[in-house]
Formats: sequence, structure tokens, C-alpha cells
Amino acid sequence: MEFFKVRTSGESHLINLVGTRGYSLQISIHSPSQYIRTNRDRIFPDWKNQTSMWVVIVLAQARCEMLDTGVLVETEKQILREQFIRYGFDVAFNLRDKGYLTDLIDPRTGYPLLSRPGQFPHDDTAVVKALLGYPIIKNKCRVVLHPNWGTSVYPGILISEAPPVMIEWMLRTVACLHGWEEVNAQQPIVNT
Repeated sequence: MEFFKVRTSGESHLINLVGTRGYSLQISIHSPSQYIRTNRDRIFPDWKNQTSMWVVIVLAQARCEMLDTGVLVETEKQILREQFIRYGFDVAFNLRDKGYLTDLIDPRTGYPLLSRPGQFPHDDTAVVKALLGYPIIKNKCRVVLHPNWGTSVYPGILISEAPPVMIEWMLRTVACLHGWEEVNAQQPIVNT
């Protein structure tokens, strides 16, 4: 069974949605890490004059360990990257249509897809470690160690100036359009 979870900084609601492809997603909304705040102009040059920025972490459960190598792992990475980009574009363009600057980071390159690239790429795994506290394993590429999924996880990052409540609403709305259905009543949670 596939679950879609949304957590935001402060109090929010846990959202569980069931999808048709067998993938679980875990999504959380955060204030930027200190590293992003310090280096924002060099990572996201188009964002240097923005007064507000939120980081959305999208973790997709993979069907194999990301520490492994070979055709199966590379195929799975491509499937999850495509899934993230399709979902992320829908979220980003809908928020942009409402007047909120929003972008997503290409998990393969670390550069934004809707704005100019910076002097150096964004590091998705470092953000997951800084904001969620999940350990990182350094291999050929850096891999997140999820508390429930182990290394079977693929991270993606969106950034937006929209308020967290608007981001959360858009994440839910777009998730439904992508075939995920809510299965449980909302339960308040606090993201620490």
C-alpha cells in the first residue's frame, strides 16, 4: 500500500493517500536550512530578493536499495526522477499561476529547472540530513538512510515563496490529480 504524507514546520496534518503504482511518498515543508539561507544567492540567483522561501522535501520509496549499482537501480532512479518532475512541475506551475515564485530542483543535476542555475548545485541529500535529521551514506553518490525504508529512498526538492498552508493545499490537490487517494482521517502532527 502506498502512502503520501505531508508534514510542515509547526503543526500540520498527516495526509495518507493511496496510489496506483505502488510507490510511497513522504512530503514535508520546512524553513530553509542555515546553509541554504547563507548560500541562497549562489545556489538560486533568481531568489536573492525574495523575502520568503520554503523548502519542500519529497521522499519517494524506491523498489530497490539505492546503494546498489546496475541497470535495475539506474532504471528505478529514472522512474522516480520522472515521477518527481511530473508532480513537481504541476505543483510549481499551479503555485506560479497564483503568483508565487516556485521551482523544483533536478535530482540528477542539483540545478533548478525553472530558473537560472547558480554557481554551484543544490545538494538534496544534505538538505534531507539538515532538515529531517536522516543520516547520509557516502557511496558513488550520496544516499539517504530513511528510518523505515532504509536506502530505498529517492529525494526531490521544491522551493516556494508561497505560505506553507498554500503549499500544503497545492500538494494535496495535485496529488489527487496524479491518482493518489486519501485513505485516513487527518491527524495533527508536529514536525520537529
